[in-house]
Amino acid sequence: MNENAETLKREADSEPVVALKKSRIESSEENAAAKEVTFHIEADAAEDKGSRHTMEDAWVVLHDAALDSPGTLRCAHYAIYDGHGGRLAAEYAQKHLHGNVLSAGLPRELLDVKTAKRSILDGFRKTDESLLQESAEGGWQDGATAVCLWVLGQKVFVANVGDAKAVLARSTIPDGSQGHSDGVHALKAIVLTREHKPIFPQERARIQKAGGFVSSNGRLQGRLEVSRALGDRQFKKVGVIATPDIQSFDLTDREHFIILGCDGLWGVFGPSDAVDFVQKLLNEGLPVTTVSRRLVREAIRERQCKDNCTAIVIVFKRN
Repeated sequence: MNENAETLKREADSEPVVALKKSRIESSEENAAAKEVTFHIEADAAEDKGSRHTMEDAWVVLHDAALDSPGTLRCAHYAIYDGHGGRLAAEYAQKHLHGNVLSAGLPRELLDVKTAKRSILDGFRKTDESLLQESAEGGWQDGATAVCLWVLGQKVFVANVGDAKAVLARSTIPDGSQGHSDGVHALKAIVLTREHKPIFPQERARIQKAGGFVSSNGRLQGRLEVSRALGDRQFKKVGVIATPDIQSFDLTDREHFIILGCDGLWGVFGPSDAVDFVQKLLNEGLPVTTVSRRLVREAIRERQCKDNCTAIVIVFKRN
């Protein structure tokens, strides 16, 4: 584990588990009757460099992510940055992206979805611009994909660039309804992110318009596997952008947990497979720290992931 990740985790662990602010939620499955649901979050990260010589991933776990922007609206933040060509871009994003999102106006009092999404977009843009400047001054050209999650009050925002993914485990029936005979809810895996690959039509069109090309191996300029990333200074002029896709949704009693993972994890785990694996361990009563470690260990040791592998398991527990 790198020093920055340890520092961020220590800061997070020093805070009490976040109790998300109560809000009214209407459940269409229960005749649209409004009911209050209060959650707290448990989350932890695990990493392994696999068979690579170096670890180029970086991650953030902040249960209380207000930093220097306190407010009545609860704020938690989790992120994975998957570096390529080195770890400098991933480390830069780890240190600066969330702070830039806060500075861009992430709501801290009353939640406004449009303002929150605009702040995330501006935070990514500012981070990429300053990263590119620093890489030019330092003579390095690293890049990093990203999957980032914010919990603001009762709303979840997920942003990604590249091929890192977020997968939500959602109950197919509301809690309190009759589930399986063994009392275990069936959970559906929902991918919250969209991969950005050069071969996809929208991405290819932008690349070609910028004067770049996608080779027969599906890589940009025959080299880069993703079409959106932070950094990658040498590829910005041929269509690589750092504009994230952003999704948002309300937390209800049907959302159980989210798995964030770099492409190394998802190369050996399908979304439903990963949800089933995590659900089984949680049902056994294992703490989230153990669950995240076992998920990564399964990917590396049993499923032979050769790449760097990082995962964050975020569990929503009803009070």
